[in-house]
Amino acid sequence: MHEKPVKLVVNGQIREAAVEPRLTLADFLREVCRLTGTHLGCEHGVCGACTVLVDGAAVRSCLMFAAQVHGHEIETVEGLADGDRLNPLQEAFREHHGLQCGFCTPGFLMTLTCFLRESPNPTEAEVREAISGNLCRCTGYKNIVTAALAAAQSATPARS
Repeated sequence: MHEKPVKLVVNGQIREAAVEPRLTLADFLREVCRLTGTHLGCEHGVCGACTVLVDGAAVRSCLMFAAQVHGHEIETVEGLADGDRLNPLQEAFREHHGLQCGFCTPGFLMTLTCFLRESPNPTEAEVREAISGNLCRCTGYKNIVTAALAAAQSATPARS
C-alpha cells in the first residue's frame, strides 16, 4: 500500500507522518506519537476506552483512520493535565475514587471532558447518559458519576 502523509495537531503539537491508509487513529496515537494513554479495548467502537477528541468532539479512535484526521486537532488524555497538575476532572476522579484498574479511565475522562464543555451544569441522569457508551468492569459507575458532578460543581459558580 502507498503511505499517505498526515499532518495534525495532537495536544497542541503539530505531528506529521507518512502512514498506511488503514492505520487507525488509535494506533497512530500509540505507535507514532507514543501517547499510550489511549487504550484499545474492543477495537469495535463499543467499549469507549479509545475515546479521544477530534476538533472537540468525542470519537472512538479505533474506528477512525489516521488519514481521516489530516488537518484536524486531536486531544488525548495526556493533554488534560498541566504538567504535574491534574485538571479538575482528573482531580475529581482521584478524590472520588472514580477509577480502579484505570484501563477505561482515559476514555471516560475524554468523554466527560467533551460532555462537560457542552453541559457545564449537568444532572446525574445527564452524566449517566453521557457515559452510557463507555464500559467499566471495575467501578460500577457510581464514583465516576460522582466525580463528574464534583468536577462540574467546582467549575460552576455557586448558585444563590
